[in-house]
Amino acid sequence: MTQAGTSADHGDRTTLLCVPFAGAGPSFFHPWQALAADRWRVTSVELPGRERRILETPYRNVVEAAKGSVDDVVADIGEGNRCVLFGHSLGAVLAYELVHLLGTRGVHVDRLVVSGSPGPWTQRERRAAGLPDDEFLARVEEFAGFRHEALDHPEMRELILPVLQADCEMHESYLPSTDTPVSVPIRSLRGSSDGLVTADEARQWQAATTAEFSYTEFPGDHMYLVDSGPDVLDAIAAD
Repeated sequence: MTQAGTSADHGDRTTLLCVPFAGAGPSFFHPWQALAADRWRVTSVELPGRERRILETPYRNVVEAAKGSVDDVVADIGEGNRCVLFGHSLGAVLAYELVHLLGTRGVHVDRLVVSGSPGPWTQRERRAAGLPDDEFLARVEEFAGFRHEALDHPEMRELILPVLQADCEMHESYLPSTDTPVSVPIRSLRGSSDGLVTADEARQWQAATTAEFSYTEFPGDHMYLVDSGPDVLDAIAAD
């Protein structure tokens, strides 16, 4: 599922399709519609295991998640319409897989904007998947640079933890479905003090496209995105 209106209600506006990071859902991007003003219609991939799909089993494989989501994405954007894809961290590689799929489904992808992610062929050396719960959460907190306050409430932790574990597993075990680069321009974004992704790793995305590539840094760590929505949207609009 995707959130926002249907493909019939956005006229000729390009859709900005946002792909959530580990543990996140579409609501993270809801404020972006107001920030985007008339530039795009903002919508988001809605993965199982969170928000309206909280009772569904989350994916543990990025390629399967992309294949399982593409029908809803096409229905939401509409065949023949245009979109820009944005994904942060886990969302970056899921968005990359969706670009490969959407190209064969009649949706024109203008460009891919990836954030907080090394190139798709680089796997993280230090991992969280498979650790006992408390160690897992400590490692994720270390990676992200912040702790989600909901994890301090036992009932919320019970709901969130399995999804976060599944997301980390599918991110850390991700292997691209193809070695063929995409043919759409890629812009890679990164927090300047990101301790999880180096500048060189963020620039690896240049090898993932046969089109133009650009790179931008923002002040902040891996989760710079939380406070930088307007700046990120301005950077996307600059293309």
